[in-house]
This record gives sequence, structure tokens and C-alpha cells, in this order.
Amino acid sequence: MGDLIITEHRIDVDGVELAYLQAGEGPLALLVHGFPDSAHTWRHLVPDLVAAGYRVVAPWLRGYAPSAVPADGNAELGAMVHDAVALHEALGGDERAVLVGHDWGALVTYGAASFAPERWRRVVTLAIPPAAVMGSRLLSFRQVKMFWYQYVFQSPVAELIVGNDDFEFIERLWSEWSPGYEATADLPAAKAALRDPANLAAALSTYRATYDPTRQDPTFAAQTGAAWSAPPQPTLYAHGIDDGCAYPPDPDEVRPHLAEGSQVLLVPDAGHFLHLERPHVVNPAIVAFLTA
Repeated sequence: MGDLIITEHRIDVDGVELAYLQAGEGPLALLVHGFPDSAHTWRHLVPDLVAAGYRVVAPWLRGYAPSAVPADGNAELGAMVHDAVALHEALGGDERAVLVGHDWGALVTYGAASFAPERWRRVVTLAIPPAAVMGSRLLSFRQVKMFWYQYVFQSPVAELIVGNDDFEFIERLWSEWSPGYEATADLPAAKAALRDPANLAAALSTYRATYDPTRQDPTFAAQTGAAWSAPPQPTLYAHGIDDGCAYPPDPDEVRPHLAEGSQVLLVPDAGHFLHLERPHVVNPAIVAFLTA
């Protein structure tokens, strides 16, 4: 990142210590990663957003080291939506703030933007379309086949399977989701975030709570519901054509579920981690949209 100064910080969010990377000055730009990943996934985007005049904050999700594992071990979606809104508050964000999310971070973005719309001016989501689109395909053979790993995560021995042989499972997910992408610069950070058994269990709890509502804390019911809503702000939705995790939607399928002023970008020669595979295509589109 050249001479750009990026610092790591800690902050307490309602009893859960979250770690985050920060760089730049200006309106808040909150970047939210997914699974299995870390805050380092945004290393290409951070300099571009700083150059565009943003104070960039990229947290590790609750449960992903060096962020803390919650006392109850649960990192459900609604709690992560709560964290995003709480970070906006704690870090002095205002109505100029923007939100970018990939994978689970996309769902967190939908949730935070819908739950607290006054806090965010524009949002960007990557790789997971709005709930109205995603929900319609969850019973389809094509998507169920792609989501096979989520059903493995419901198993009581999932931690053993995923952690086996230095997280070979995670390496294989990356290779299947982004065919042909060399992830050697990304995998060490992704593994480190889940190395401790408590961190891995917390990350898997996101999937378990999603499929089993009895695992969800009623405290975050409104935030969870918001995550399945379309954000009211102008939204840039981007998806890699070769995504092996969630197949790319038809743009005409997505547009009706996004606010006026939204855009849909399908990126050729890119898979699930499109912001890492094609940063010279994805990042300028993100910056141009957020600064419009």
C-alpha cells in the first residue's frame, strides 16, 4: 500500500471487543468482510477510498481473530448488523458514511443500511444479491449444490472437518469459489482469523443460527429482519461471472429490488472474491459510485 499508513485498533462494542484497520480522513467508509476471510481482504480497496477522501475502517467480524468471541460464542447475522451500526456511532460517523460488504458482509450491509438508513449515504454489496433474489433460489438444485458446505457446517463435527490438515477445507473453498485465482496472499490471514477453536466455532455459528432460529438472540431480531430487506439507499451490486459460491444473477432480476440510482455490475473473468481477482475493474467502479 505504498506510503499509506494503516493502523490497527480495538474498540468495545457492548461487551465485545472488535479489532479494525483504519486509514485516511474524511467521511466514514466501513468495509465488512465475509467467510472465510478477514479485514485484509480490502487491501486493494483501502488506498483507493483513502485517495477519494474517506476515513476507511475495516473491522474483523465478531468471532474472527483478533476480534473477540462473544461470551455466548454466537456470531449470528443480527449481532453483526448491530456491530456495524454501533461502529458507525462509536467512530463518529455521520450521514455521509458509506458501507461496503462482501459475502456475509453483504448481508451485514443490507441489514445495517436498512436498520439505520439515516446513517449511510450509499452502499456497495459484493457476491450475495438482495434477499428477495437470494431467497428465490435457495430451493433450486443449482444453488443448493453450491451451498453444500453450509450443510456440512450444521454437523457437530464441522469444526474438525474445516480445521483438518491446516484448513485444507478453506483452501478448497477459495479455489472452487474463485477458479484460477492464486490466493496465497489471502489464505494466511483467513486461517489466522479462525485458528483458535473458539473463533472457528463462532464463525460457523453464523450459519447454524441462520438455519436454526432457536439459536438466534431475540435482542437482535430487528437487525436480523433488516438483513433480509433491500436497502433504501442507492446500491452498487457487483458479482463475478465465474462465482462458484453463488451463481451470478440476471441484472434485470436484481434491479427491481434496489433503490433508485442503483447499479448492477457483472464482472467477467472473476469469481466469488471479485474485489481481489479484478481490483482494477471493481475498485474504480466502487469509488465512482460512492463519490457520485
